[in-house]
Amino acid sequence: MSWLQLALLAAAMAIALSAIMAVAWQVQRTTGHTGWIDVCWTFGTGIVAALGSLAPLEADHSPGARQIMVAVLIVFWSLRLGGHILLRTREVGDDPRYRDLIMQWGANADLRMFLQLQSQAAVGLILALSVALAAHNPRPNLGWQDFLGIALLVGALAGEAVSDWQLRRFKSDPANRGRICEAGLWSLSRHPNYFFEWLCWLAYPVIAIDLSGANPLGWIALLAPACMYWVLVHVSGIPPLEAHMLRTRGERFRAFQARTRAFFPFPKG
Repeated sequence: MSWLQLALLAAAMAIALSAIMAVAWQVQRTTGHTGWIDVCWTFGTGIVAALGSLAPLEADHSPGARQIMVAVLIVFWSLRLGGHILLRTREVGDDPRYRDLIMQWGANADLRMFLQLQSQAAVGLILALSVALAAHNPRPNLGWQDFLGIALLVGALAGEAVSDWQLRRFKSDPANRGRICEAGLWSLSRHPNYFFEWLCWLAYPVIAIDLSGANPLGWIALLAPACMYWVLVHVSGIPPLEAHMLRTRGERFRAFQARTRAFFPFPKG
């Protein structure tokens, strides 16, 4: 992939993701349920990244084994996470993080939400480009880095699925209403699902980077895990969710914060 091809692919992806998040903005306005935002973002990012992976950069070029492999990986990620969010949205409708923002923004909520979702399209673009760079790595054959990337993604998806299942099972018990989930992985981290989501995005740089130096563009794929860490830990992941938990759970959640790590699932020494 040349710089020109990367720029053209990025432009096409940016337009598509911007349009998808504009639709997400309209859907949440029409339904009144902010949970649909992340449904649209997850499926939209997955579709755009998969198409970018399979895009022919040369005339009469059919997708190679690495392109197909990476496209399958991102579709698998999108279906797993998107399906989970879809089920949650059908049950509860709202995402407290977005609802809190709408309440804060007041009369300017519509415009501010539109701009917020366009910023999420920009995040999706960084992730989709990382996927495309992995898919278009010019290494002729699949090698150990490709298989390491597969193992990393599958392991991360499994960890995220287990985290989501443990939380869902905890919430399904009426006796746990108002309590804090500390079951399984949630005893090691306040947000193990976020940790494993971040870990998913490390798989693509592993596939994209050529240690021989033959594919310098592959190093750009490191932006994906860096961006995802920043978003989850410092922007729209942990900060607003924990602010909501402190408002609704109070000292019980504050005590949980004191004895548990926020992100990395390791015992707090």
